[in-house]
Amino acid sequence: MAGRRCGTRRTHTVGGGLAVLLLVSACGAPAAPDTTDRDIRQTLDRRAAAVVHRDESGYLAVVDPRAKGLLTAQRTEFRNLAAVPLRSWQYSLEDVRRQGSTATARVELRYRIEGYDSAPVAAGRTLALVERDGRWYIDGDSPDRGTGQQLWQQGRVETAEGNHSLVLGVGQRPQLLRQVAAVADRAVPAVESAWHGTWADRVVVLVPSSLDAMGALLGSPAATYQGIAAVTTGEAGGSSAAPADRVIVNPEAYATLSERGKQVVLTHETTHVATRAQTSAATPLWLSEGFADWAAYRGTDTTPQEAAPELQRAVRSGELPAALPTDADFGFSDDADRLARAYEGGWLACRMIAGHWGEQKLTDFYRAVGAHEQRDGAVEAALNTVLGTDLADFTARWREYLKAQLG
Repeated sequence: MAGRRCGTRRTHTVGGGLAVLLLVSACGAPAAPDTTDRDIRQTLDRRAAAVVHRDESGYLAVVDPRAKGLLTAQRTEFRNLAAVPLRSWQYSLEDVRRQGSTATARVELRYRIEGYDSAPVAAGRTLALVERDGRWYIDGDSPDRGTGQQLWQQGRVETAEGNHSLVLGVGQRPQLLRQVAAVADRAVPAVESAWHGTWADRVVVLVPSSLDAMGALLGSPAATYQGIAAVTTGEAGGSSAAPADRVIVNPEAYATLSERGKQVVLTHETTHVATRAQTSAATPLWLSEGFADWAAYRGTDTTPQEAAPELQRAVRSGELPAALPTDADFGFSDDADRLARAYEGGWLACRMIAGHWGEQKLTDFYRAVGAHEQRDGAVEAALNTVLGTDLADFTARWREYLKAQLG
């Protein structure tokens, strides 16, 4: 019988002067199946259903009743979510390590916001669980190493919705959230005009309470984003089903910007949202960041002298760049001037393409680079097939363009 292991043991005994060979069957009972994974999945499914149906008691029912502190924290977190218009909430069980009546599980939380996410946002979580009376309860919940917090884990979420945008904030005045939504609403049609491709035509913006809170959302030290007004999250490449992007605003740096500056920043970040599916590991930062700046400045009367002051100083002092910016030039280091020159150089390269070859060719070039299988040769191949040139000629043209625009 399948599932059972049987054997025969030979023994000899003496009785009445006769040796008798006894065959003794040694069949053990079947081992009970391990249902740990299945049972933990049931716990997670109950929790997910409770979130979608706004069932607080159901959400808390899967938390270890003896973990009073966790119960309080989970109740607060659930209520912080109240204003977020969720379409779905699911857990994927990635790995389980059981030790007696306890277990540690790595899971991936996937959720979508109604009307905005065509694919789910994914976040890795590590759960501690305990088994009591045949049921598994959550005994701890923390982000995976290198994974940031979710906004609702920082406080009660408030929302402001525009025609093309949803702004989620914690610890911010409703007026600020409405102002950010208005800027994002102008950014979306500006990007639609610049990017000739299909995308969601809407954007979700997160406004945490502080720079430190922004760092916690991104799972990185806050100092990394000092002076950076906004960033965009998301996985580069893939397809229209690539994970949804979030634009995260640094409220401290954003507050120092002029109205034009705020518009440029959010249009730049919205461009990253629009181009995400066409951006891959083959896309150099000079192109992805340069294109985003080109789209952001495109509808303004900003001149190269106004938008590229650091590069202008370098050109006028005889330090004309010899090559296009490298990815390393875009690192958030102590050399702010180097970073500024990298952004400015990428923008002017894209501006040159749009001006000389045309805006459609710029979009075609961007797509062709991103479609390449690897970084090596991606730019060279697209220069040849889309623009009819090579890297040496393009670089020479760019250097002459810098001198003409900034000299």
